[in-house]
Amino acid sequence: MKIVIAGAGAVGTHLAELLSRENQDIILIDENPEKTAKLANAGDFDLMTMNVPPTSINGLREAGVPQADLFIAVTPEETRNITCCMLAHALGARKTVARVDNAEYTNEQYRTLFRNMGIDSIIYPEALAANEILDGLKRSWVRQYWEVQGGALIMLGIKLRESAHILNIALKDLCGPETPYHIVAIKRGEGTIIPGGNDELRLGDIAYFMTTKKYIQHIRHLVGKDDYPDVRNVMVMGGGRTTVHVVEGKPDFYSVKIVEQNEERCQKLNEILDDGDVRIVQGDGRDTGMLLDEGLRDMQAFAALTPETETNILSCLAAKRMGVRKTVALVENMDYVSMAEKLDIGTIINKKMIAASHIYQMMLQTDVSNVKCLTIANADVAEFTAGEGSPITEKPVRELNLPNGVTLGGLVRDGVGEPIYGNTQIKAGDVVVLFCKSGLIKKMDSYFTRPSSLMKRLMSSLSN
Repeated sequence: MKIVIAGAGAVGTHLAELLSRENQDIILIDENPEKTAKLANAGDFDLMTMNVPPTSINGLREAGVPQADLFIAVTPEETRNITCCMLAHALGARKTVARVDNAEYTNEQYRTLFRNMGIDSIIYPEALAANEILDGLKRSWVRQYWEVQGGALIMLGIKLRESAHILNIALKDLCGPETPYHIVAIKRGEGTIIPGGNDELRLGDIAYFMTTKKYIQHIRHLVGKDDYPDVRNVMVMGGGRTTVHVVEGKPDFYSVKIVEQNEERCQKLNEILDDGDVRIVQGDGRDTGMLLDEGLRDMQAFAALTPETETNILSCLAAKRMGVRKTVALVENMDYVSMAEKLDIGTIINKKMIAASHIYQMMLQTDVSNVKCLTIANADVAEFTAGEGSPITEKPVRELNLPNGVTLGGLVRDGVGEPIYGNTQIKAGDVVVLFCKSGLIKKMDSYFTRPSSLMKRLMSSLSN
């Protein structure tokens, strides 16, 4: 697949690095040679960089946009992204994606409008991040929470403490055909394990469980976190756009207190957030004394969502010292993600990785409805739909010879979710949740696609 990315900023660079692992034909364009030089000199990624303006028709032609399967515009300027996507479409790019800063553009009613303009997909990172934050706040004892197919399946990422009842037991003895969950990934130190039967859970691991809603409390007991309080009162530091989307999407029973330093922004927040359960406080969120005066000790959750990564990390550490069980940090600097995890921050949100997940699924040829990057683990999760006559439906799971680093966590059939075991027989139409090491999702296309359709796509690509 030929992919052209416009914009060598943080988002564009991360996307280029992610997609280059898939052996795709990647071209990253930016008119600033300093930005592209850093990536070109890294030597670890198979991609090409060009210094051309993304709104230059000649520059887009030089970058091969007329032959591109996917054109992604992620420059810092919304209007420029929209413009260069329109130009790319007119030049012949098959699909285009534009990053925007306006929530209005994501409304379903405008999808046809943008497609008529030549823009196939709109990515608004702040709204995507807000959804991740709200998922992270749902349960104070969970690091990462993800619902599949409307909640038919649930993924839980949980840090294992001394109170866990499942430590140092081989998974083959811990999990069986009657077990209502599947342990699909383990984050241990700097590494990520897609576990087998002989692997064990250890103190300090982050374990990823696939289960159904019925057994969430059962898993809570297994990991020894029955004493964690349910979230009702939340303090948020920073009153930016991400915070606004969090408040607008919160459950009715949440009471939220926003701490924002800028007086003008506080006034604006009071205007746009007309909710009796939301209080705006002007103050410096780094002032621990002020936070205590505002009731920090009474909060079940604290979210630091300012633009400064360091401030967010330090504030979450202070909140944990004050007894807040659930903390969420917006970590925009990729270099700090690992450090924040080691400091036991809690839920870590990175908008670049979230946006990459949504764009990444456009590469996949099979029926993939959702892709998720696990922020602190070198692993990806995807929802695949099994095609009629596809190899995944031909044998029980244990006989499929899946690649190393891949496991099937669960399936949804006729709206009902269940974990997948070795004797599970997948059927056409099943939605299958797949976990794998980063970079392996693309290799699973052939398992979920009918062989004849694969051959047709191959012949089509050769003829082109």
